[in-house]
Amino acid sequence: MGNLYRAISADGSVFAEVLDAKDIVSEIERIHKTSAVVTAGLGRLTIAASLMGYMLKGEDDSVTLRVDGGGPAGQLVAVADSRGNVKSCVNNPVVEIPLNAQGKLDVGGAVGSDGTLSVVKDMGLKEPYVGVIPLVSGEIAEDIASYYATSEQIPTVCSLGVLVNPDLSVKSAGGFLVQLLPFADEKCIDVIEKNIAGIRPVSAMLDEGITPEEIAGMLLDGLEPNVLDTAEPVYKCDCSRERTERVLISIGKDELKAIADEGRDTAVSCHFCGKEYVFTPDEIRKLMGE
Repeated sequence: MGNLYRAISADGSVFAEVLDAKDIVSEIERIHKTSAVVTAGLGRLTIAASLMGYMLKGEDDSVTLRVDGGGPAGQLVAVADSRGNVKSCVNNPVVEIPLNAQGKLDVGGAVGSDGTLSVVKDMGLKEPYVGVIPLVSGEIAEDIASYYATSEQIPTVCSLGVLVNPDLSVKSAGGFLVQLLPFADEKCIDVIEKNIAGIRPVSAMLDEGITPEEIAGMLLDGLEPNVLDTAEPVYKCDCSRERTERVLISIGKDELKAIADEGRDTAVSCHFCGKEYVFTPDEIRKLMGE
């Protein structure tokens, strides 16, 4: 499970949210059998979704992040609930490309930067909130910060990181969001800018055993931070046979009849967890009548 920590400055003008997501991203690699650069890219998006989901107010609220960057990884999707629990998937889990100019995994190259980031927040209203922005870099963190600045007008610093071992297992993974509230004064902003300038990559700090609580303290150093709350989000898929039946029904009776007439069992796999649901021809015909 993940380790999420939230703190707020004494005057309530800025808050920080930090997540150690090694276990969550390890589950991504286990389920999707991702190559190193896709583990890093999908991991970053999944961490961002968990952080953003945990900020939602309603128990049944959710957020969906979708990146279409035109890169070889294809579309990346991550969905989180208001407890930070998250699931994710990618079109092409195995991408092999050279390291970038800094000698690191080229997430932007795998994801692509010629496309969009869409954020869909389902908060129980008639229609979900949808924000779509052009990608800045495809490196994910910059794109999340750009979304907040563009669509929600909230000054935000976002850092996301995933370190992958040579055997493709996850060495460390995590991220943070720092957001300024409308009444933050110039002194507070100066302190935050100084703290951010001195912060090291979040994945490196977590790999060294620095805790989310300690990282939040570094981010809000000088602002007398107080803990807001903590959580232990997990990678969690909520698929079920009933949901799969509804998906099949949605394709229409003609298509279902064609499937049933083939006379073979039909297997439907969940994109998020890989679980397979098998339907016999008779079960498909039954769905046609519902």
